[in-house]
Amino acid sequence: MVALCVFDAYGTLFDVDAAARESGIAAEIWPRLSADWRRKQLEYTWLRSVAGAHVDFWQITQDALDWALEAQGLREAGSRAQLLALYRHLAVFPEVPAVLALLRARGVALAILSNGSRAMLEDAVHAAGLDGSFAALLSVDAVGVFKPARAVYDLVGQRFGAAPQEVLFVSSNGWDICAGAAYGFRTLWLNRAGLPMDRLHGAPEAEMRNMTDLPRYIREL
Repeated sequence: MVALCVFDAYGTLFDVDAAARESGIAAEIWPRLSADWRRKQLEYTWLRSVAGAHVDFWQITQDALDWALEAQGLREAGSRAQLLALYRHLAVFPEVPAVLALLRARGVALAILSNGSRAMLEDAVHAAGLDGSFAALLSVDAVGVFKPARAVYDLVGQRFGAAPQEVLFVSSNGWDICAGAAYGFRTLWLNRAGLPMDRLHGAPEAEMRNMTDLPRYIREL
């Protein structure tokens, strides 16, 4: 059994659709808004990393939302403020609290490795009632570049002194889990959306649709 399990945050533990879904925006609009917001959020991290023009993930999140709101013809300042407030307190997926508690009870150390800023991660963890669940909240703020840069994955070894093969990395993002596998982590793709595997430079060892069977999987590693 591995002794350290490192999770991506957004889309893996925290439901990135929750902000738009809970905002009161019309049912025929919010799914498109949320999809655009998330897509632009990721695109901006990659483009800024390549350009060497880093800003923190909160600025990325605001910029992506502004694009998504304009694309949907929503220009009310109140909608923007409400959506951003909701994003700081995203709901976790239903199985997450119980699975994390079980892993901790079995002696598995838990950490988050995220594009999110430290303040964003602290807000999200506190709002979800997960204070004390994680040994570390590792943010790309420490290296000034976003995933999938290797410098981000280096943060795990620097913090815990663990070799990559001693770490189980769990992410819902196909590109992230492929990069983590290429880095040398043990990897589990939490394919919540049932998407095809990305054709990249690494591939995960295992795939699940949610975290329910994660404790069993870790026990058998």
